[in-house]
Amino acid sequence: TFSSISPLFRLKDLEVAQLGDYDVHVKMLAAPINPADINMIQGTYPILSPLPTVGGNEGVGEVLEVGRHVEALKPGDRVIPTSTALGMWRTQGTFQEKTLLKVPKDIPLLSAATLSVNPCTAYRMLIDFQSLAPGDSVIQNAANSGVGQAVIQIAKAFGIKTINVVRDRPDLPQLVERLMALGADHVITEEMLRKPEMKNLFKSIPKPRLALNCVGGKSTTEMLRHLQPKGTMVTYGGMAKQPVTVPVSAFIFQDLQLRGFWVTKWKTEHPQGEQDGMMDTLYQLIRKGQLTAPACTHVPLQDYKAALEASMKPFISSKQVLVF
Repeated sequence: TFSSISPLFRLKDLEVAQLGDYDVHVKMLAAPINPADINMIQGTYPILSPLPTVGGNEGVGEVLEVGRHVEALKPGDRVIPTSTALGMWRTQGTFQEKTLLKVPKDIPLLSAATLSVNPCTAYRMLIDFQSLAPGDSVIQNAANSGVGQAVIQIAKAFGIKTINVVRDRPDLPQLVERLMALGADHVITEEMLRKPEMKNLFKSIPKPRLALNCVGGKSTTEMLRHLQPKGTMVTYGGMAKQPVTVPVSAFIFQDLQLRGFWVTKWKTEHPQGEQDGMMDTLYQLIRKGQLTAPACTHVPLQDYKAALEASMKPFISSKQVLVF
């Protein structure tokens, strides 16, 4: 709960670390609060920083000064982190050059601030697990999340249909409208997944070969029922804090695959050239207006407690972004 992490935070004035030969002095511009940031604070994430530490795994900043041996960056460049746990919730910081990636100036600020985690996760899951062709379909839960919004837009750009599952909520019509405007083909509730009417939906769209799971529990089991034989479900989150439960028949008769994905691990296991290729593709989608930043709420750094509180509320559809 929020109450358990609020006392852990202080806004503190610190000296900026001295600039080494391979270091870059960065002025932060914007940094979002992501579920993984909260998990790290709660101690439930695989990567934990020694305390005390600065929170925040993602953000965008402007280079102020570079060390003598820094080659790829210069003052005025915009940069995003390539490593986890650098601590982005700060006004300024000194980072090693190898932990930063230059972002083209024509990429909007909020797109850059929210680029290194969710869009990369969405892109890799759409590319790496099934060979999807235009006209194929994907089903995902938590479709209003940052990853979910990126999946909708990237899939649309590639000609792939999306079936998007969200929890029922008071503002459901507005949410459906917003996701449809992003390019969603169908937006349904968790309850609808269990209804016979799902058969009507598949008259106009093929059954999905890929399911993306960020929830777990019942939601997972219900999504699996609609996958094509030899389909794959990729789990990248567990918001329900319940295990993934799979009927034996799904394995035996449907030959379904269950996989997992963690973008941090992917980046450590793949060469820089492959990562650069992915980023170039995402930049092109952003330039064409086919990939926009998720719905964001700007919060000044001094109001960080309100931002943390808002980011942990149920049914939140706007990403809290700290601005400096």
